Amino acid sequence: MRIVYINPNATQAMTDGIVAAARAALPGAQIDGLTNLAGPPAIEGPEDGDAAVPGMLALLAECRADAAVIACFDDTGLAQAQAMVPFPVLGIGQSAYVMAGLLGRKFSVVTSLAVSIPVIEENIAHGGYAGNCASVRASGLPVLQIEAGGAPVLTRLADEIALAQADGAGAVVLGCAGMAPLTGALSARCAVPLIDGVSASAHLAAAAIGFRTG
Repeated sequence: MRIVYINPNATQAMTDGIVAAARAALPGAQIDGLTNLAGPPAIEGPEDGDAAVPGMLALLAECRADAAVIACFDDTGLAQAQAMVPFPVLGIGQSAYVMAGLLGRKFSVVTSLAVSIPVIEENIAHGGYAGNCASVRASGLPVLQIEAGGAPVLTRLADEIALAQADGAGAVVLGCAGMAPLTGALSARCAVPLIDGVSASAHLAAAAIGFRTG
């Protein structure tokens, strides 16, 4: 089983963190990562997402895998990607919403900057998940600052997660791929279950592969 994570942004360190998180979630699979070096260094809002799509789709076109995952929480170019190749393509945002539903949890999303909120809300509505979503909150932290981690980042994210729980969420979705390596540290600080889309997508990709080939 080979699953390829395609990072639509050009930051290799983020790809490395994503792949490490996916491998930890699904150790029995071959999981590899591709970085869109033609994309912006981070995806913060729809303009960055649009700029990332051509390079990301070019990587997908050359991809040999049993499944691929678009490793941006905005699910950048997901519909176009799914129409291009014969194998399953998942998004980490999509996977997080599906996993929340499978777990029977009403969820809130904590993301990076406020510019990402409309994209996320549109994806939630388009996917039919709006009835299960309590709120979408921005931490105010840029993507690359989240990816770098550190105590101030963890504190800020934990504070926003607490507010998201107060919105009525039974789980909080980590709304940035750069949060995936921080999941353990954040879980230790937070009283609400956290759903990381990278880990969720690994499990769901394996299920999609098994359904397709079984």
